[in-house]
Amino acid sequence: MSSPSDPAALLNLARQDLASGQIAAAQEKCLQVLGAHQHHPGALEVLGEVLCSQGRHEEAVRVFHALTLIQPTIAAHWQNLGTVLRPAGRHAQSLEAFERALRLGPPTVGLLYNLGALQMDRLEYGAAYLALRDAVALAPRDARIRWTYAQCCYDMGYRQEAVTAVEDWETFEGLSVEITVSIALLLVTSGAAHLAQRALQRLRANPPTTGRAAVGFASLLERLHRLDEARTVMQRLELDDPSPTGDSERLAMWAVLADRTGRHEDAHRQLTLALAKQQEFVHRYHLLYPLAKACDALGRYGEAYSAAAEAHRSQLAFLERATGKASEEQSQLWALTAKGCDPDDVALWESTGTAMQGSPIFIVGFPRSGTTLLEQMLDAHPLLQSMDEQPFLLRAVARVTDQDIGYPTELGRLTGNDLNDMRADYWEAVRNRVPLAPDRRLVDKNPMNMVLLPIIRRLFPNAPIILAIRHPCDTVLSCFLQHFRSDLALLGHDLSALARSYSRAFGFWYSQSCLLRPATHELRYEQLTTDFATEVDRLCAFLQLPRHEAMLAPGEHARAKGFISTPSYAQVIEPVNARSVGRWKHYEQHFDSEVLALLMPWIERWGYSLA
Repeated sequence: MSSPSDPAALLNLARQDLASGQIAAAQEKCLQVLGAHQHHPGALEVLGEVLCSQGRHEEAVRVFHALTLIQPTIAAHWQNLGTVLRPAGRHAQSLEAFERALRLGPPTVGLLYNLGALQMDRLEYGAAYLALRDAVALAPRDARIRWTYAQCCYDMGYRQEAVTAVEDWETFEGLSVEITVSIALLLVTSGAAHLAQRALQRLRANPPTTGRAAVGFASLLERLHRLDEARTVMQRLELDDPSPTGDSERLAMWAVLADRTGRHEDAHRQLTLALAKQQEFVHRYHLLYPLAKACDALGRYGEAYSAAAEAHRSQLAFLERATGKASEEQSQLWALTAKGCDPDDVALWESTGTAMQGSPIFIVGFPRSGTTLLEQMLDAHPLLQSMDEQPFLLRAVARVTDQDIGYPTELGRLTGNDLNDMRADYWEAVRNRVPLAPDRRLVDKNPMNMVLLPIIRRLFPNAPIILAIRHPCDTVLSCFLQHFRSDLALLGHDLSALARSYSRAFGFWYSQSCLLRPATHELRYEQLTTDFATEVDRLCAFLQLPRHEAMLAPGEHARAKGFISTPSYAQVIEPVNARSVGRWKHYEQHFDSEVLALLMPWIERWGYSLA
């Protein structure tokens, strides 16, 4: 065996020990070298890595800090110091160390990655995005870097960019089980479940049993309605990797499973424990939304309202840091409804285009109006294939504005070739998301496409549009209690903000409908839940489709389908019911005069009442 008089050889063996997981042996060799050669830089560096691998971050900080004093011009020492300061929670000092490393030499992949991860911790997402994007450019196949970049994009609301970042995940290097789970979860929650199927197969064949990987896998299974499998994973986790003090992520997962099986008291208890452990305000909303749901199910409506209100404050604080946005006026809904079409411009539009049968069927309406139920009902028809909540029409709007054409006031300037290219781009994007057979019609379900009526009408003038309508008070309340991500979250920080956005969306829809005259079928949620078969017949007549019996059991179809990316994924697998009709009455005291004044025109328009 090498002696301390040969430190290079001994440290080489220590590195081999560390790589093979023999932590104690690696530490012993480092200490041997340091016993004979005090302040040996190489020994201190390896010792710091050993301490870090054991989670002994404060001790590692002292070691790497010593290195920066011994060799202050070595960028790697400052990088290592910044890296161990981050898990120690000393973010400001970590950033200072990384900045010092950047001044001493060109950025390395490791430095960019750790800097990006640190900036995400600090909620400085703009800086995190730039650092991680550059890290991906230097190491495009590194699994951890690609995943972290994707998560950064997802948190910022760049959902399509997030999916693109990990869609070729099978080619990544260093693909651990935990990263595989995280990538699969991101893909399925982004509406790209087909890209995660092989990951799911691998994980089900060899389920993770420890740490965050097991919790993440259980979450993935729950989203796919495999509740028994998810519960088995969690039970195995408690046996193989017990957490004596309780872990907030585990508690939250147990709460979700309890809620899915009607054990709302258990869910409430576990979420309350988890919240006690999550003191950072900007991250509490992940627990507060399910707590509000559990309280609502238990009939504790005052507590549910308070939990939802705090959840919105927490989420808006996060979004303001992550995206710079914190109000409904900064949302896409408000931007897209700022202007309507110009009648003189519309007069220039050609009415030719794909026939109704070859056009997408669009399902639109304010969120939480029953659009997911409609989607599953139509997807059950053998001649239809649904695609839920993709931003492909927004991409078409971006193509318009990229040509310096005013949207929506100058859509008449689009040539026939422009329109054909945009339709081709839309259909190519569709084919990358759903397996659309030649004999099946596409159902494009995205509630907020209601504010994109001008581009729908310009690209697909004969497309049928189903407008989902539900009592405005029930809709607004359901949105208030719901955890939406990114842009939609800006609309719901209180009932007044939601009512303003609701009124703005429908005001825009009806003003543009009068001008553009789309083929529209209005479908009331309440009528669907009370006379389902009749409403199915009427809808089929509108779509010029024969009725199929499978449409009468959308819950069974949704359960068999497995994955649904929208927030309604747990409710839509249930049989059609009217339980949520009139739910707002439990919260009537919070519908003040301002909220009701905004909603009353729509209540009256559709024949609803406040009784």
